[in-house]
Amino acid sequence: MKKEYDIKRELKRLASVKGAGTELISLYVPPGTQISDVVGKLRDEHGQASNIKSKSTRLNVQGAIDKIMQYLKLYRQAPKNGLAIFCGNISSEQAKPDIELFSMEPLQPIKTNIYRCDSSFLLEPIESMMEAKDMYALVVMDGREATVALLRGTHVTVEKKIRSFAHAKVRKGGQSQARFERQHLEGIEEYFKRVADAVDDLFAKNGFKILGVVVGGPGPTKENFVKSERMNYQIKVLGVFDTGYTDEHMGINELLERSKEILEEQVAIKERKVMERFLSELAHGGLAASGYEKVKAALEAGNAVRLILSEDVELFNVSYRCNTCGKEFSTIEKGNARQTKHECGGNLETTGRTDAIEELVELADNMGIEVVFINPESQYGKELLLGFGGIAAMLKYKQ
Repeated sequence: MKKEYDIKRELKRLASVKGAGTELISLYVPPGTQISDVVGKLRDEHGQASNIKSKSTRLNVQGAIDKIMQYLKLYRQAPKNGLAIFCGNISSEQAKPDIELFSMEPLQPIKTNIYRCDSSFLLEPIESMMEAKDMYALVVMDGREATVALLRGTHVTVEKKIRSFAHAKVRKGGQSQARFERQHLEGIEEYFKRVADAVDDLFAKNGFKILGVVVGGPGPTKENFVKSERMNYQIKVLGVFDTGYTDEHMGINELLERSKEILEEQVAIKERKVMERFLSELAHGGLAASGYEKVKAALEAGNAVRLILSEDVELFNVSYRCNTCGKEFSTIEKGNARQTKHECGGNLETTGRTDAIEELVELADNMGIEVVFINPESQYGKELLLGFGGIAAMLKYKQ
């Protein structure tokens, strides 16, 4: 969870950077890509950049490309989930360029090679990974075949393809109508059982942390499968949708498009359940705490079972030293707030500044405590941020 928080924080910082021209480079490298191929492409881009008319933009773009190529010497091959690199002139003064490089290994695999030079960084591919991190099972099927897949955030992994032998095993010739029908129904039942077993195995393999299954396909087979109740009773069917295909590409993609609203709603439902439980416990003086100091104390004492944070909360632990009396102290401050004067009248010098929210997330990670981020745009998200400073926790026992 700490890595997720670090990426969220970096994305917020990168989103605030605006280039004077089209001189901010975004580079996405999929996993397994040979770095030598990437460098070759960057050399081509470096040569093409020589045609840029503006001298300052040309120098900044070429300087950014040089910096990226130098950085890529640290790699021979792209990491497990790929590599995202952002580089360019972030200085607000055109006469004093400041070319900075930021890189991250995303939580999910990067799908395509991307090189873009613009006045802002291309962050959407990483942001989409962060928006939806829950897992769902996907099934597209008809009477002849089925595809079972796992959706984790925006990344789909095909787990199993299953063919039905209901039509292949039976022949009408030489059989009574009743026997033919019986064998056909037995074939369908066997097919449904194999699909259900594949879904059950997928849930079990992921510790039943998958939030539910979405089923799609042409014709009535998908409805008949759901009605057969072959899957584990713990598995929740979130929706059944008509799709024109059952394959791992067009079928799965069509199912994702049709079920988009339901999947987005599941995230909101999860957030609502977390916040309703917290507010109920707090209202009755129960197992809940809010505010930085109380929540930190609960984490350090091993008394927290869930850390709840607003995605917009910013809190820093800042250390100061007075240049008059020499006194040193630290304080918790929001956002970019900064003290300048000491009570003795002297000026305060900042001697250290650390992210207090990152500290809470790291404490929770080290102790195996669940961390839940709440969307600040929702009703409950606004209440968490404005009413409780964006920080809360569920407890094991009263403090």
